[in-house]
Formats: sequence, C-alpha cells, structure tokens
Amino acid sequence: MNSTIKLPDALIVDGLHKLEEYIISERYAGYDPYDALTSPIFSLPVLNTNRLLRFGAQQIMKRLPIEVRPFLRTPKGRNPVTFGLCLQAFTYLQSVFPHKKELYANEAAYCLNSLQELQSKGFSGACWGYDFDWVSRYASFPAYTPTVVATGIVTNALFVHGSITGNQESLALCKSASNFIISDLRRSYEGESFCFSYSPLDSQRVLNATMKGARLLTQVYSMDHSESMKSMAKATVQYVMQHQRNNGSWPYAVGDSRKWTDNFHTGYILDCLDEYEHVTNDATARESFVKGIEYYRAHFLSEGSIPKYYDGSLYPIDSTSAAQTILTLARAGCINEAASVGRWMINNMQDSQGYFYYQQRRTRLIRTSYMRWSNAWMFLALSYLLYRQHALV
Repeated sequence: MNSTIKLPDALIVDGLHKLEEYIISERYAGYDPYDALTSPIFSLPVLNTNRLLRFGAQQIMKRLPIEVRPFLRTPKGRNPVTFGLCLQAFTYLQSVFPHKKELYANEAAYCLNSLQELQSKGFSGACWGYDFDWVSRYASFPAYTPTVVATGIVTNALFVHGSITGNQESLALCKSASNFIISDLRRSYEGESFCFSYSPLDSQRVLNATMKGARLLTQVYSMDHSESMKSMAKATVQYVMQHQRNNGSWPYAVGDSRKWTDNFHTGYILDCLDEYEHVTNDATARESFVKGIEYYRAHFLSEGSIPKYYDGSLYPIDSTSAAQTILTLARAGCINEAASVGRWMINNMQDSQGYFYYQQRRTRLIRTSYMRWSNAWMFLALSYLLYRQHALV
C-alpha cells in the first residue's frame, strides 16, 4: 500500500539493538502486568481465595506509576509467550543481519528449548499458558493453564521458525498443538460455524482468541493438506466474519458485555485472517480483511504515527498496542506507516537501558519494564519491520 519504500534508518536499527541487548542480558525474565498474584502475600488466607481482591490487585498493580514488585517480593518470571515472540524475532533477524546469524541462531535455539520445557502438561497436544495465576472478568486461571491465545502466539512463532529455517522440531510442535486445539477446547456453535473457547476451563467467545486457533489449523493444513484442518479453520473464521460490524470493526467478545474495540486484539484478528486467506485462497476472507484493515488504519493511528489503544480514544499509549500496529501495518504492506510508528515509539517510549515503557496515560508515564507485554512484542515488531524492509530492497 506504500508506493515508495524507505530503507531502514539508523534510529530503528539502534533502537532494536538496544532492546535486543536488554532482553538477552535479562535472559528473557521479567515482570508482567498480570503477575501480581505471584507475590507471597497472595498465598495468605483470604488473599489466596478471594476472587474480587485478587482481580483488584492485578488492576491496581499494573496501573501504579512506580514499581512496587521488589518490595512485594514478586519474582521475575519466564513466560512462554516471551520465548515465542523472541524466537520469531531471532528468526527474522538472521536474514536481516547475516553477520550476527550465529548469535541469533543460538538465542533462537535457547528459546525453542525453553518452550519445550515450559509446555503445559496433561493435555492432548503441545500447549502453553502464562507462568502465573491470573484472574480475568470471566474466569480464573492457575499458572500454566493453557489458552488458545498463548498457544496460538507460541505456535505462530514456531511455524515461522520452522518454515524459514527448516527446523522440524518447531513444525512438529505445531502439529502436536493442533491436537490441543481440536480436542481440549470447547466450541460454541452458531449454525455450522463455531468459536473455540479461550481455554479448556471456560466457554468464552473471544474473537481474536478463536482466530489464533484458526491460524494454527491453517498452518498445519499448509504442511499436511488435511482437509479436516482446513474445514475447522474455515468454520471458526466464518464465525468471526459473521460478527464483523458493518464499519469493519469487531467487538472483543460475543455473548457478554465486552463489546469494546481495541487496537491489538483487532490486529490479531487481521493478522490471522490474512494468514488464513493466504493459505486457503478463500476470497470471502479477503473481503473481510480489507474492510477490517481500512477501519484499523482510520481509527488506530493519531497524526500518522501515534498508536491508539481504543478506536475512540488515544490514551493509554501502550507498547503492546504499538507493537501490534507495526506488525499489522507491515503485514498489510503499509511499511512506511509501520516505520513511522516504530520511530515514534523509540523517540518517546524507549528507555536509555533499551526497554520500552508500559504506557503513556493521559496524565502520567508508567515507566515499568514488562518483559512479555512491552519488550518481547516490540522486539518482534521492530524485527519484522526490518525483515519486511530488507525483503523489499
């Protein structure tokens, strides 16, 4: 969609390398916006069972302008999603910076080994969840409860890694994970279409989540041409397309009060829809994608470079929303717009130590470094942006 592609500038390359050095120096461990319950105080009576208090603690902790986790003895965690995002980033960077290929290959191998170790146990196939207990509005998840979201993010990274490098271990994990999607997740039907549940423990109908299941099934179909995989992917994609609004947007969920439309969940849907269309050549998916990307570009960018969190509000300016903006725009061919977002984030949200701040809210900047939420996502986004620019040179 961009007529003239600009070469990567020194600012983006420098910002990427500072972030890379930070992540590697921390060995991928760090805090998370939702890790409040890992503090020892939440093992105390009442605090270890009261759902309202536990949910409230998460919400307060992630909004505090100062970092209190060291005082609460909250440990830095090793989140499977962090390793997945970094595995994908290192895969792209091996092509962009061939003189560092050995370093990136070694780090990718470390990430892959970590993902092997951090698999959730007792399910029908490979799957992953977060490394901490967390409470959402509609469900509570013990640590390592696998979800279609975490599993879908990790397997997308594994698929990219296996496809580009030829690593068969990564591709085998994708095939294994498809068994988790098919056998362990619940389904909510509307006619012949359906929505995968968020996890094996609930029946939530979250649109971006079921699209991650569709993407994995589509990717496995691209490997073994299983018509059953393609058929299931099509059925849940149809469910999501049926719930696309006339203006091109999607609600976060169906069947409950979560009707908002935000940046990164919309971006997830668009990326997964594009992957599905690319593999299956389903023309109806293209129509839905075009409507969605037009809405996305019109409603989630301010001044052409500042990523908006909600379609109707600029704040908070969030590092994960920014990262997804870069990923979605670059995937759609809007390379210059994606680069503009990257430059704005480096100039305004990157610390001198290399990490990215959590959020710029209306009246304050929350400088907390979150390894999965902010840093791993921005690392992937900048890596993918440079990878796409490199391919166009």
